[in-house]
Amino acid sequence: MSFSSEIKTELCTLPVGDHALALAECYGVLLYCHTFTPRELRIVTASPDFAQRLPRSFKRAFGVTLPEPRETGRGRQVFHTEDPAVLTPILDAIGLDAGRSVSHHINLGVLEDPGATVSFLRGAFLGGGSVTDPMKGFHFELATAHYSVSREAAAILTELGFPPNDSRRSGSFMLYYKRADVIADLLTTLGADTSSLRIIEAQVERSMNNKVNRQINCDSANADKVVAAAQEQLDAILRIQSEYGLSVLPEKLQDAALLRIANPEASLADLAKLSYPAVSKSTLSYRLKKITEFDPKKG
Repeated sequence: MSFSSEIKTELCTLPVGDHALALAECYGVLLYCHTFTPRELRIVTASPDFAQRLPRSFKRAFGVTLPEPRETGRGRQVFHTEDPAVLTPILDAIGLDAGRSVSHHINLGVLEDPGATVSFLRGAFLGGGSVTDPMKGFHFELATAHYSVSREAAAILTELGFPPNDSRRSGSFMLYYKRADVIADLLTTLGADTSSLRIIEAQVERSMNNKVNRQINCDSANADKVVAAAQEQLDAILRIQSEYGLSVLPEKLQDAALLRIANPEASLADLAKLSYPAVSKSTLSYRLKKITEFDPKKG
């Protein structure tokens, strides 16, 4: 089951509510479903829980009985009707004239009751919403075929404190969010508290993983520097040994050179601990630097 389906399952555990709230929720579904005109209604869903909720909510909102859904081969269910006996009460309830061409807008009169706005947005999500699996990324979107509906829904969301981004894709108008904290808060507002918590948990986990990765990358970079410095020192020591012999070096530099040859991958801190007599890391670093810069002609 996708994360979007899990959210819809959670939302469908909420009570349908009284007539006003059921009407607002179904109104959101209608404006964000596959097809809604005065002559046709087609609602497509991959959520079994939403498919079970839909007939109950439409009965309470409009007093109509939806036809049994048709199963598709991809696990989706389709509610489809062209029956005026079903469509006319729906159009009347939301203030549309069946005899006119419809350019959909949100009738705010349907959303006047307390809680109706949230119910409307919940229905919009059930009808045309999706959320990416939080372990893969953070993306919440609402998609509708109606430009005015999308624009007006953006105003509603902004008034609730959730100003959305918008875009257009394949004939649909999108409102979307990509911030995990905003998505989590919006899901809580819609009534999906458990799904909201999953977003927060995923955000924390990704933050921790990023922190660990940064530390690993930092440690790896530091290790690379240690290896590169040690190799430069070895190259200088072997060059001096080959061309002049290590005896050309002052005694303390000879000790440092032999220590490096014996411990080619050790860090300066480890080499300093192995020195006898003991020396500081900075002292050993200075001696090895003198070796890499050593010019026997200058002594």
